[in-house]
Amino acid sequence: MGHDIERPYGPLIETTLRVASWNVWDRYGPWRERETAIIATLRDAAPDIVVLNEAWEDGEDAQADRLGDALRLPHRVFRGAPSDTDAGGLAGIAVLSRWPLGRTGERRLGDQDGWDAGFAVSARADGPRGAVQVFGVGLGWKLGHSGQRQQQVRDLGAYVRETAATDAPLVVCGDFNAAPDSDEIRMLTGRAAVAARGLVFYDAWEVAGDGGPGHTWSNANPWARPVLWPDRRIDYVFSAWPRAGGAGHPVRCELLGVRPVGGVVPSDHYGVLAELRY
Repeated sequence: MGHDIERPYGPLIETTLRVASWNVWDRYGPWRERETAIIATLRDAAPDIVVLNEAWEDGEDAQADRLGDALRLPHRVFRGAPSDTDAGGLAGIAVLSRWPLGRTGERRLGDQDGWDAGFAVSARADGPRGAVQVFGVGLGWKLGHSGQRQQQVRDLGAYVRETAATDAPLVVCGDFNAAPDSDEIRMLTGRAAVAARGLVFYDAWEVAGDGGPGHTWSNANPWARPVLWPDRRIDYVFSAWPRAGGAGHPVRCELLGVRPVGGVVPSDHYGVLAELRY
């Protein structure tokens, strides 16, 4: 069969799902008030799947459960390590879903002994139109650690290739601590040697944002301003291509948490909400 230049993916899927990714900053600052603002912001966004970076868990109390209950996202997975906050407990990555989660896993990325290593949590969401493969990711945060993050992205590519099918929609999102023009992000978007053979992603903001810079770390944010870092877009929703029907193709993308709720900015990062063909 010849290549159809008008419909190279076949008939495009017109239905969508909504994916949110947000670094919610553990239990720093007035975290109870911030959590109220996070819940209100996500409730308005109405996502089907949420990936949280720096989510916390402390004994029987878990942020994934608190947010999941409030947002009516009943299916959750969390993996974490001891938190640096005075509150203690664990901090890590959570995936919340409207649909059942199966085939969950985790993978440390990069230097296994290093303190600035990356981490990924994976889950398969069994949605009404088939599986959605989700990877929540956090890469090393140091400004000068691009080389370490590149190795972390290679390890992420290997993990994705080991665990994810090539036909179902594949979403990789989280806090990558790297700007779009960095080598580690260019590896994901096909502008540099890819992390794993055939693994290339749409950047939802690039494809379907409003054309602005989309900074998720911004000096306009009072929680971020004291760190004295430049404004950067470092939080992402990526979706793999190509897929039949354009599955995973971003059709809309916006920032979350830019506006205060009850006078409180929800987190030191702004979140990302993407609407993807599904």
